[in-house]
Amino acid sequence: MTHKQEPVVGTQGDVSSQDNTKSWFYSDEVKEHFFNPQNFMHDEVNEEEYNAVGKVGSPACGDELRVWMKVDPKTEKITDFKWKTFGCGSAIASTSIASVMVTENGGLTLEEARKMKPQDIMKRLGGLPQRKFHCSVLCDKALRDAINDFYRRTDQFDKIVNEASRIIDPVSKVTDKDIEEAVLEGAHTLELVQQKTKVGVGNPGCLPAVEELIRFYKEKYFG
Repeated sequence: MTHKQEPVVGTQGDVSSQDNTKSWFYSDEVKEHFFNPQNFMHDEVNEEEYNAVGKVGSPACGDELRVWMKVDPKTEKITDFKWKTFGCGSAIASTSIASVMVTENGGLTLEEARKMKPQDIMKRLGGLPQRKFHCSVLCDKALRDAINDFYRRTDQFDKIVNEASRIIDPVSKVTDKDIEEAVLEGAHTLELVQQKTKVGVGNPGCLPAVEELIRFYKEKYFG
């Protein structure tokens, strides 16, 4: 028996307007950061001015997010955080508030910033629709990619944290992360995930685990 996953902390469900047409709930904080994004990189980027760069793509939104950070080498505090992304308002608002969170009050250390979770971002925004949760994941991943980049540039390889992954199909070498990305790209059925990853084509014994992961990631990101 499967149980419906509880809503992620900080998310908001769909609400109906007075004329009973569906609309999504967006807090005033989300609207503020969408219409007036903080720390957005308006000009051409001179990457030599920054000592940490991160990027991540999310086909679910059609976004590619890039971030540039200045990190104090002595304190490892984030003193500046700039970003660019194109696409949905939730991705813009999430990255805008994240840029404020990591630089306010003198800046977070890289260790502190790495502990920041998507739920923390959504809490500061006053919540996001459940179907837009993946937007907060987007900026969280870009931030962690930039932190790894700083440690790579400063030869602190022992501090680099790679995303853990688990091989689901030993034949095709498909991991749980591959399936997660396929779901984010819109592959919400086993057939579509197989088209993208070839998981289980030569090893049908793994398909029950694949189907369980598809259900998990659909519920996690899309409610």
